[in-house]
Amino acid sequence: MKTKVKQDKVNVITLGCSKNTVDSEVLMGQLNAGGIDVVHESKMEDFNVVIINTCGFIDKAKEESINTILQFAEAKTNGLIEKLYVTGCLSQRYKDNLEAEIPEVDAYFGTLELPALLNKFKVDYKHELLGDRILTTDNHYAYLKISEGCNRKCTFCAIPLMRGLHVSRPIDELVKEAKNLAKQGVKELILIAQELTFYGLDLYKKRSLNLLLDQLCKVEGIEWIRLHYAYPSQFPIEILDVINSQPKICKYLDIPLQHANNNVLKRMKRNITNEETKELINQIREKVPGISIRTTMLVGFPGETEEDFEDLKSFIVEMKFDRLGVFTYSHEENTGAHGFEDDVNSVIKESRAEELMEIQSSISFDLNQQKVGKQFKVLVDRKEGPYYIGRTEFDSPEVDNEVMISTQATYIRVGDFVDVKIISATEFDLEAELISTHN
Repeated sequence: MKTKVKQDKVNVITLGCSKNTVDSEVLMGQLNAGGIDVVHESKMEDFNVVIINTCGFIDKAKEESINTILQFAEAKTNGLIEKLYVTGCLSQRYKDNLEAEIPEVDAYFGTLELPALLNKFKVDYKHELLGDRILTTDNHYAYLKISEGCNRKCTFCAIPLMRGLHVSRPIDELVKEAKNLAKQGVKELILIAQELTFYGLDLYKKRSLNLLLDQLCKVEGIEWIRLHYAYPSQFPIEILDVINSQPKICKYLDIPLQHANNNVLKRMKRNITNEETKELINQIREKVPGISIRTTMLVGFPGETEEDFEDLKSFIVEMKFDRLGVFTYSHEENTGAHGFEDDVNSVIKESRAEELMEIQSSISFDLNQQKVGKQFKVLVDRKEGPYYIGRTEFDSPEVDNEVMISTQATYIRVGDFVDVKIISATEFDLEAELISTHN
């Protein structure tokens, strides 16, 4: 059995989305400020406490979370760790079930119970630590969570059950956090929320993302600001003028559309039609020329027919999104759609998802070929083998194109901006030659 270490060393495991990433970084910053030694997903075995930040979004995510809990529960039983805590969305949603099924865990905490979790380490939550997060991303970019929760009633989604209703964070608080992140060397802020475009309605009685963006653009050291997860219905068009006029804001928008068939959209309670969606996408492209649009589609929703799916395929072919991700429908209890019959079998769901990705691969290849011979500003994320790997303003970390620059060309520091010329392209990657460095 492992001998008791003199002081706790905590290993934080993060599962799920970028919002969970921020939550883990805040947790680690608070623990660190309280004098606790903390690491993130350490491969060493010198920690005695594990905190798992879980995801409970869809079946695959829940399965990964449960398997991870079981793995460390076994480690605790075998004396390899002393304490095991679980937090995050899965714990919020299924706390009672988890306590009964996996009693080896010392305590379960919901998404809004950070002070109670810190109390296990005799650490008080410090409100003044805005931005003093321990970054788990590369130090030159960070996620900035501008709100929590969601007021939408999409019938497929369990997020409001786990994250609660929409709560915006004040502009001055977010600006302070951005300044603190910039002091840590962050150059790119990725704004995230369950729904960015709802920002400010609760605090300022009007949609205020444009006002927040104006203030964030003034933060010294921040060079790129990227927008993730905009809701299409009642989209605040004034944001487009800010994107177009502010050079710091990337010409990039992640706007999950979920579907394009009107019958499916209605059952999903998306509050928008196929025709309105097309009009919105065209308006975005007209007001912000050259913008890169990423979207997400959901296939296999209850009642989705072959005809409905054909509508979706036609829509994707017509709109030619720069990036597209696909989920298969997961039948989630207590959601609006749980009362529907989950009548699209798993084989058809997977087949439809693969078909959409094949269509998108062809679109992405054609769009990337158009970049060959053109110059781009690139932020260098890492060095990997014979290449420096970076991104343009049109690409978000981990999900979009990567730009590969030969390490033989010159020495480039990770986190620097460089100018490159694209010399070849596939559907997912761009190869480039260095033109000049910025720093």
